[in-house]
Amino acid sequence: MSASQRLPVIFFGHGNPMNALADNVYTRGWRQVCESFPKPRAVLCVSAHWYVPYTAVTGMQSPRTIHDFGGFPRELFEFEYPAPGSPDIAAEVRGLLGPAVRLDDAWGLDHGSWSVLCHCYPEADVPVIQLSIDETLTAQEHYLLGGSLAPLRERGILIVGSGNLVHNLHAYGWGRRAVEPYDWAVRFEQQARAWMLAGDHQPLINYEKLGKDATLSAPTPDHYLPLLYVLGAQLPGDQVSFPIEGVDGGSISMLSVQINS
Repeated sequence: MSASQRLPVIFFGHGNPMNALADNVYTRGWRQVCESFPKPRAVLCVSAHWYVPYTAVTGMQSPRTIHDFGGFPRELFEFEYPAPGSPDIAAEVRGLLGPAVRLDDAWGLDHGSWSVLCHCYPEADVPVIQLSIDETLTAQEHYLLGGSLAPLRERGILIVGSGNLVHNLHAYGWGRRAVEPYDWAVRFEQQARAWMLAGDHQPLINYEKLGKDATLSAPTPDHYLPLLYVLGAQLPGDQVSFPIEGVDGGSISMLSVQINS
């Protein structure tokens, strides 16, 4: 596959699970992003919501839709995204990452994947597999795993990271209207964008050393680490763009990062 045929790698800021049912600037943007390149053979999603003490890949033929949240309307709990899995592609991923990676037959698709992919591929006709985030690994190790996945881009597989660059629920404007983004959230996102555009990934890998803005923006690693998989899969000559942007509730960045040849 030539560089022009290589699939992009994308980080989606997924935000509120209710986006699965919404028609808004974010959900329309997700669909437009996925319509901008050929339909992939499959999607490999690294979701913030499968954060466990091991690395695993879903290996079942028919992954279940996981409703991993509480306090939302009944219609969200009734929502199903019946995309198939792919044991063959799961084995392909395991071949790239090594035999220590578990083949999982219990997890499925959590809302980090299906709340976005239901807009990207509403017919649920693209196989989806998930890769867990191993909480025992360092940020550098997560980044290197992303690099190991990069060959999938040449094989028709779309690598997706789903989380949020800024994700602080304690500061979130619950129930309030039009909460302005916090200054620390804006500063951290702007600095992260500059590093990504410059191809300077090391500060982003070492984000825990960046001071108070980073501490407030990523108080826990789960929503941030999917970005490192996406950056790790960047190849020489790739271009970085930000097709979707915005801040929800003052403290949730909806930024999407697209890396294209």
